[in-house]
Amino acid sequence: MARETAVQKFDLAARALSIDWGFTVYGRQTQRWAQALGGTLVQQRDREVQAYRRGVRPSGPANDPALLVIGLDGGRVQGKDPDAESGSRWREDKVATLTTYLPGDGKDRDAEPLVSSTVATMQDAAAFGPMVRVEAERRGVRQAAQLLALCDGGNWIDPLLERHFGALVRIIDWCHASEHLWDCAKAAYGAGTVAAAPHAERWEAWLWDGKVPRVIAALQEESSRAGTPQAADGPEHPRRVLAQNVGYFTRHQEHMRYPEYRAKGWPIGSGVTEAAVKQFNKRVKGTEQFWHESGVEPILMLRAAWISQDDHWDRYWANRPAYCS
Repeated sequence: MARETAVQKFDLAARALSIDWGFTVYGRQTQRWAQALGGTLVQQRDREVQAYRRGVRPSGPANDPALLVIGLDGGRVQGKDPDAESGSRWREDKVATLTTYLPGDGKDRDAEPLVSSTVATMQDAAAFGPMVRVEAERRGVRQAAQLLALCDGGNWIDPLLERHFGALVRIIDWCHASEHLWDCAKAAYGAGTVAAAPHAERWEAWLWDGKVPRVIAALQEESSRAGTPQAADGPEHPRRVLAQNVGYFTRHQEHMRYPEYRAKGWPIGSGVTEAAVKQFNKRVKGTEQFWHESGVEPILMLRAAWISQDDHWDRYWANRPAYCS
C-alpha cells in the first residue's frame, strides 16, 4: 500500500489496491494509511536530527566514497490556504540529493553518478540543514576523499552549506549559469533578436573557458548601458535582470572555475538533483492537488524513501513491525 501511495495519487492508489485485494478501497483510506506510515518516517527523521544535535551521528558507509556530491534545489507544492502576504497557494518543498560519483579522467570519461539518496521537507532552510547533514553523515561525508556541493545560486543554499558543511568546494551548476547569460542577452538585445544569440554564445564560451572576470565586465557594460533599475521595474525588466546578474556572477565567480573542475573529473551539472525535484513534483505537484503542510510532509518522506537508491525503502520495511496502531 505504501508503495502505491508513494508512486501515485491517493485515488489512483486506491483503485490499484482494490484490484489487487479484491475489495473496494477508497482514496481517503489510502491517504490516512500513507500519512500514518509517512508520519513514522517523519518521527524517525526528527529523532535522528535531535540525536545529531546531541553529538550522536549515524553510521557511515562500509566503503569510503571517492567523491560525494551534495545537491540542493526547490520544488513546488500547492497549499490549501493562500499565503497571507502574497495570496499565492504555491509553496516550496526543499530537496537535497547525496550522490556518490566515480570521478572522470579529465579527458574522455565524465564523472559517473553511482548511488543517490534524497531528503525533502516543507520546512524552512534552518530546519532543513540538519536533515541534510544527517543524511550526509549516513552517506559518508566524513570519509569522502572529495566533497562537492553542486547547486544553483538560490538565496537559501549558500547559508545552509556554510552553516552545516563549512569548507567544501562549491560549484554553480553549469546549465543554470548558462541560462543566466542567455537571460542577460535577451534583456540587453531583446528576446529572439538577431543580436541576442551571438552575445550569449560569446559569453557562454568565456564562461566555459573560465574567463569569469571577462563575463562580469561585459555584463557590467550592458547594465550601465541599460541604466540603474527603477523602483517601478518588475523582476523581468531588462535593467533589473542585468543588474542582478552582475551581482550573481560577481558573487559566484569563485564557484565557476569550470576548466579546473573538468580537469579533475568532477561533474558540473546538477541533473541528478533536478531529476529528483521532478520526481517529487510528479507526486505532490498538480493543479488538482492541494495540501496542508502536515499532510504533505509524510508523503514527501515516503517519496524520498522510494526514489532513493541506497535501499532506504527496503531497510525501512525490514525494520518495521508487522502491525502498527
